[in-house]
Amino acid sequence: MFRLLLTSDAEKSYNALKNDASQLKRYNAVKKTLHFLATDPRYNSLQTHEFTSLKGPNGEKVFEAYAEQKTPAAYRVFWYYGLDKNVITILAITLHP
Repeated sequence: MFRLLLTSDAEKSYNALKNDASQLKRYNAVKKTLHFLATDPRYNSLQTHEFTSLKGPNGEKVFEAYAEQKTPAAYRVFWYYGLDKNVITILAITLHP
């Protein structure tokens, strides 16, 4: 199991989805993605892969996980392994760039 830390930007995005009734489906997809990340970042449906055009604050490799698929403007979760062994830092929760 991993402990998830959300940056302030990621937390704002998560809370915006959570508090918008019209975004319930997307909120649930993101919530499920975060659960899978905490359990197994390589979970098959996440389609986790390195996102090479972005680095963490200390040069960490950043990964992209799918929260939605086959959806216009699908949501993605960008993350990196934290400083501690079992920590994942959620950098951003956003529409597919």
